[in-house]
Amino acid sequence: MPEHLQFDGHCLIVLERTLQAAEPEEGCALLLGTRSSTTLRVQWIWPCRNVWQPAQERPQRFSLDPREQLLAQRWCRSRALTVLGAAHSHPTSAAVPSPTDRQLCVGPTLMVIRSGLEPTSAALRAWWMQEGYGSSALAEPQELTIEPPAATAGAGHLGE
Repeated sequence: MPEHLQFDGHCLIVLERTLQAAEPEEGCALLLGTRSSTTLRVQWIWPCRNVWQPAQERPQRFSLDPREQLLAQRWCRSRALTVLGAAHSHPTSAAVPSPTDRQLCVGPTLMVIRSGLEPTSAALRAWWMQEGYGSSALAEPQELTIEPPAATAGAGHLGE
């Protein structure tokens, strides 16, 4: 199980702007990169459109378009990357997986959540979601440590 999350280059900026742009709806994006034994490294942000139906529930719910997920997976394979998971925003709640997030999540996967309630420095939290789907008896999500981007990491690209 991973313990740490790293972001390359300007990925944090791209992620923040992607999620913030969707407000007052929940924004979403795929997180692309690589994985070692205890560290996930996000190298690219794949912005997505929230396609949750009915649309009036989008301020509290999100859904990724399956076609976008397939395109991202195909793009990753050609670059020796993987889809690590997804990010979404909680415009009016904490950056903690909600019961709905837990129920609809297909693990194991990374889930990054941005809260609209917290100051920018504390708004982003990362979670490792265990295996399972649709069960209220799922294992508790494990919070990952988000490491600050290294000064040398990915300075040549914007991670978008």
